[in-house]
Amino acid sequence: MDLTVKTADVYITHAFRQMLEVAERLGDDRVNERPLGAKTNAVAALIIHCCEVSEFWLGHVALGRESRRNRDEEFSRTASVAQLRALVEASRAQTLADIARLEAGEGSDEGGRQFLHAGDTSDASVVLHVLEEFFQHLGQMELAADALS
Repeated sequence: MDLTVKTADVYITHAFRQMLEVAERLGDDRVNERPLGAKTNAVAALIIHCCEVSEFWLGHVALGRESRRNRDEEFSRTASVAQLRALVEASRAQTLADIARLEAGEGSDEGGRQFLHAGDTSDASVVLHVLEEFFQHLGQMELAADALS
């Protein structure tokens, strides 16, 4: 894989740190609040979703781990800021461990990769897709926090 764990760590850590900064800015009182009603997502739900995105794409799609993901449920889950910190730290560690496995050539081609951009089914493309999702949802978190302020 052309994308190294060290490089990926910089961006993954940066994205997760910024997500937690948004959550901490809102605090426990507002982190689970939907800014514009039921059709919008709370910051906590978006953070939970990002952790699940990483597990699904890296763990399931790229490495072939079994998935019990319920994507729709991710957007209705709630958590305190402390719970989000613990979830993010565990997800960050798993994400980096998964990338290290990909770098070591342990990737699986069992399915899901056909949905990646421009037909690039490489391990690096899977990692970049996860990062794309992180930063897209980080933008949504920032907008949600601004709307709640």
